Amino acid sequence: MTEHQAPSTAACRICGGTVTQFLDLGRQPLSDAFLDEARTGDEFSYRLAVGMCGRCTMVQLMEEVPRKLMFHEDYPYHSSGSAVMREHFAKTAKRFLETELTGSDPFIVEIGCNDGVMLGTVREAGVRHLGFEPSAGVAEVARAKGVRVRTDFFEERTAREVRAADGPADVVYAANTICHIPYLDSIFRGVDALLSPRGVFVFEDPYLGDVLEKTSFDQIYDEHFFLFTARSVREAARRFGFELVDVERLPVHGGEVRYTLARAGARTPTAELARLLADEDARALTEPATLAAFAGSVGRIRNDLLALLRRLRDEGRRVVAYGATAKSATVTNFCGIGTDLVECVYDSTHAKQGRLTPGAHLPVRPPEEFAADRPDFALLFAWNHAAEIMAKERAFRDAGGRWLLYVPAVREV
Repeated sequence: MTEHQAPSTAACRICGGTVTQFLDLGRQPLSDAFLDEARTGDEFSYRLAVGMCGRCTMVQLMEEVPRKLMFHEDYPYHSSGSAVMREHFAKTAKRFLETELTGSDPFIVEIGCNDGVMLGTVREAGVRHLGFEPSAGVAEVARAKGVRVRTDFFEERTAREVRAADGPADVVYAANTICHIPYLDSIFRGVDALLSPRGVFVFEDPYLGDVLEKTSFDQIYDEHFFLFTARSVREAARRFGFELVDVERLPVHGGEVRYTLARAGARTPTAELARLLADEDARALTEPATLAAFAGSVGRIRNDLLALLRRLRDEGRRVVAYGATAKSATVTNFCGIGTDLVECVYDSTHAKQGRLTPGAHLPVRPPEEFAADRPDFALLFAWNHAAEIMAKERAFRDAGGRWLLYVPAVREV
């Protein structure tokens, strides 16, 4: 929360309870709205603040950004861009093929299939599938791989249309998607309409427990409307006739949980779920004091990062950034990091190269230029891919370069 902003409240998008704000990250642009260098006029902005519902404990944004502003034809993120994520989704698909998709004519639907990185493995196995992907550009990439895609939003209406045409689904899956969707009531009604009686609804998203533990406040941005816990997912599921039956901690994207839901009474909840729920209680994840301490830590990281960048600038050191991620918009705009402190940012996504980052207007350059530019320091926005990136850019360290990290604290590596 900013020093001059009083706490605000809103109605919970899950249960209608009162959501009380615990952190205000200020005015922010759309996190993936990269600009042409010749067009830096007015940008859409909104107040990025987050709160928790006192009734169901769901952590959520205080303001919703219209979905069509975020997910559109030019949406730049491609899930296949990381080797780690390609491996992750291949393993996910193979697990479904070995467990849930073993009947005579199994069917899986993915909500937000992006460029088809997971469903490609399912297609290769000859299993019926359908991906929902409202962003037309990445949907076309998936189609080019032979993946069956519907360029549309998943909701009750579209789910019923799929059920009528294709029959029930054994699995409805989503990765880094359900947390993007404020209208979870329509999602659950759609899953209810589409899922077979013994089917499972499986989704994985950033975990509030990891965000708090690592002070990874950049996981909060326009596309991440919710930050889930096992408890809040369990409460949401119950309201729509579903039951949380299993959880799995995942190391990807800075720490996620994979939630498995089934129709109430259809499956037996696992011991792993009981352990995670007990751990959340022991850590007091959703206690006001815990959330207030997190907000204080976020303020300290901002101050420490700005102090370090200003010192390096005053010493004449060259500082660049690496990874023009969606979450980097939160960091640059909350901290006020512009080209006076960071020259540019290197990123492998072709759609972002030659453009400017949202709000901060850092030029985005291809990673092939990184080594040739010989900066002194590189601020790693894509910290969740640190091992992969540092291995790839080993020459930078060998030449004396230093990485700057801010999760869980500001430091040089």
